[in-house]
Amino acid sequence: MISAAFFTACTRGNVSLSEDEQTYTLDNGIVSAVVAKASGDLVSLQYKGKEILATRMDAEGRPDLVLDPPGANPNGLNPGMTDHQYGFWSHDAMGPRGTGDAIATVTVNPTRNHRMRAEVSVKGYAKGRKMGTGPGSTQDGQFAADVEIRYAIEDGSAKVYTYCIFTHPDSYPASAIGEARFCAKLAPMFDWMSVDRSVDFHYPREHFAGDKYVYTAVQSVNPAFGWSSTTEQIGCFLLNPSMEYMSGGPTKVEFMGHRDTNEAAAPCILNYWRSSHYGGATVEVEQGEFWEKIIGPFVLYINDGGDHDALYADARAEAAREAEKWPYGWVDSPAYATREQRSSVSGQLRLDDPDGPDRLARLKVGLAAPDACWQRDAKHYQFWADGSENGDFTIPDVRPGRYTLYAFADGVLGEFVKKDIEIPAGTDFDLGSLVWKPRREGRPVFEIGIPNRNGSEFALGGDFRNPEVVLLYAQSFPKDVTYTVGESDFRFAWPYLHVPHRTDGEVKVLPFFGLKGEGRATPYKIRFQLPKTPAAGARATLRLAICGTAAQDLHVNVNGLRAGSVPLKQTRDGVITRHGSHGIWYETEFGFNAGKLHKGWNDLTLTLPAGSLNSGILYDYLRLELAE
Repeated sequence: MISAAFFTACTRGNVSLSEDEQTYTLDNGIVSAVVAKASGDLVSLQYKGKEILATRMDAEGRPDLVLDPPGANPNGLNPGMTDHQYGFWSHDAMGPRGTGDAIATVTVNPTRNHRMRAEVSVKGYAKGRKMGTGPGSTQDGQFAADVEIRYAIEDGSAKVYTYCIFTHPDSYPASAIGEARFCAKLAPMFDWMSVDRSVDFHYPREHFAGDKYVYTAVQSVNPAFGWSSTTEQIGCFLLNPSMEYMSGGPTKVEFMGHRDTNEAAAPCILNYWRSSHYGGATVEVEQGEFWEKIIGPFVLYINDGGDHDALYADARAEAAREAEKWPYGWVDSPAYATREQRSSVSGQLRLDDPDGPDRLARLKVGLAAPDACWQRDAKHYQFWADGSENGDFTIPDVRPGRYTLYAFADGVLGEFVKKDIEIPAGTDFDLGSLVWKPRREGRPVFEIGIPNRNGSEFALGGDFRNPEVVLLYAQSFPKDVTYTVGESDFRFAWPYLHVPHRTDGEVKVLPFFGLKGEGRATPYKIRFQLPKTPAAGARATLRLAICGTAAQDLHVNVNGLRAGSVPLKQTRDGVITRHGSHGIWYETEFGFNAGKLHKGWNDLTLTLPAGSLNSGILYDYLRLELAE
């Protein structure tokens, strides 16, 4: 009988690796990937001999690697940068204006593993410079860090793996990352974009999108996204096997695909691990601080032989199979935690809230960096998992370190927080039973909506992608909002957004910039009954969960008298301008003397001041509580 070890040793694959002065070529007979040694760009990706990327060829039929002259970049943002026309990381190994001497090496040689796998590395050292040519960078670059980009292929697979290692030695100056992502610009044959189930449509070059922000989606629920060709029946998709290296946790909304706005109008696949969109995320490193983070590996996956529905379904299934392989055993880097170094973290959340739900619907549990807002963190790794309705959870593959545990669920206002959790390496770590007692400031008087971190259940919530949804508010609620507790249905009577009421007849819809126009102050009145007048000294608290902010003030009137203003976060997340259903979520409240209330009918009015039609807030949930 032949042993499995003997069979493996005798098996030979079809992976080859060749090079010339400028490039590496990784080939397995299915896909062929050409990597530029100077930058780490993926300058060609062929599938069964067909070019997948928007690669220009020179007179000799090779990828054109020529730099643009200063000022030639069509978007006008980064003059003199490499003309990225194919697959690239925004922080490449070349540095600004093509400077620096990247070191290109073979990290996995297929001649040493029976031609089963190949990997190459291109590493650029900052050497006192800043790296980065993405949006927001200048001719001097953006981020002081060393950048190592790797690409890998394996036998029998229509996939190319790529990952990037950022290293900021403690001798480097303080620095911050702006826009940071991998982008693949695809060949003209790709004309169907599949970002998520609701953004899945025919998108030929002739179709002018107008505003690409209508095509954003939640990253964590869309690990497979990309394009297909209705004429060639070929798909190209990006697969994220893990979200640990991405920013913003499970609620982050992001670009994942659109078309270039320049003359080429190339279809784009984007894997943003740090951006400024919808509140954005931050990477800020101090001088004297050593910081390192590995982004990926993730996958460029090519498939064929079906229509767009079949190709997209196959890509989603392949993403699930890649997730089962995570963490990859073939990655060899000190920055990458192996399976043996990682731990499984489990426990059970018990909800202690007599006035709350009896189950934890859509429970999310995660470990994030201490003292960082997980919604805006791109500097560290995050680990999230779905929990069961009875609170059981298991978070797999957690890197060792110190974390804060967070949890949130539909129907529960607020989030669970447990600090100072030290996760050792290579263990099954049981946190045991954890009691979640949501804060209450008194008995509930009324509630509007469902606390679920977005405004999808409210009126107009299904129209959030419509750039004119602010105008739809004025049409649908010409006399503004009067919501009667016990009679009104928030699905139809309470809009998800609170914006100035249009008065300007010359309103313009501007792609990327929302609406140009003004509106008057907009009152939302809530009518509710009390069975008796509150006792002397009683305190009322209006608690609000906000999931998008583009306003400074929200005024409160109680029974016709001005009572004050709701405190709002002053960090605007652009969610109204850029057509989202949620941005940065937070809870705020307004407390007042319950002596302003009385037996019978009462009115509580929230008024957004007059101003730009792009100003306003998005509601997640409202609740009035009374403590006597």
